[in-house]
Amino acid sequence: MLAQNIPWFLGGSADLGSSNKTTLTYTGAGDFQAETPGGKNLHFGIREHEMTAIVNGLSLSKIRAFGATYFIFSDYARPAIRLAAIMELPSIFVYTHDAMGDGEDGPTHQPVEQLASMRAIPGLITLRPCDANEVVEAYRYIMQLRHQPAALTLSRQPLPTLDRSKYAPASGLARGAYVLADAPGGNPEVIIIATGSEVILAVKAHEELIAEGIRSRVVSMPSWEIFDHQSEEYRNSVLPPSVKARVAVEQASTLGWERYVGPTGRIIGMHTFGASAPLRELQRKYGFEPDQVVAAAKQQLGRN
Repeated sequence: MLAQNIPWFLGGSADLGSSNKTTLTYTGAGDFQAETPGGKNLHFGIREHEMTAIVNGLSLSKIRAFGATYFIFSDYARPAIRLAAIMELPSIFVYTHDAMGDGEDGPTHQPVEQLASMRAIPGLITLRPCDANEVVEAYRYIMQLRHQPAALTLSRQPLPTLDRSKYAPASGLARGAYVLADAPGGNPEVIIIATGSEVILAVKAHEELIAEGIRSRVVSMPSWEIFDHQSEEYRNSVLPPSVKARVAVEQASTLGWERYVGPTGRIIGMHTFGASAPLRELQRKYGFEPDQVVAAAKQQLGRN
């Protein structure tokens, strides 16, 4: 939709377009070639660093360009990602296969430390949306950026689209984090914070806790950087300082989550590299299941 309505929006993938769903297939999109300079699809080849450098160059020319690959391969592009942030370019980087959804591909294709390293780059906006609605809102936010690059990290596996008549609207993404589901009356005793594909785990755990009479809150936190720039009043409304019982859930390194769960909070994340196995087996092995999130929440409340 963006490509069809914005003449200067174009991009491509490092030879993974069909896999990360970034090939523009609408009538008239075409390929950018010497003979067809009006084409929207750039074919970078398996050259992640060069792709990112080219996207930066196009951004310097006031073109809104994107480059896409698997998240694990962002390591090859890091110098150019860093330059985009230093140069304050609104480059768009789309990264798919962002966690253990890579299953049988094994730890070489399962990013663990990449999210933490992206969040460590000054000026880079990292977004990890939880469903289709948050993806739309992420692009809405990204397309308004003028001096900041963005890294949009997406899952490999299909994710459910949350019923926004039951849960909070996805427009909350524009503030980095928002209360997705809350305890009746909005007075939580435990807060579950999650990003991306783990948000649905948090929601399922929340529903179970509520059924047991435990007042829980789910916070979807697609972007640390955006949330940290909100007012103190807003941040405290999402994460009330008085609520010390907190659980963070993310299929990535736990580094940095202490700032949101506090010194006594629980972080369900990765402390090792992944493994080669079906997704369900990996989720069970590493603790990414609703009942394990429920158990962590109860431990936070002293209700083992």
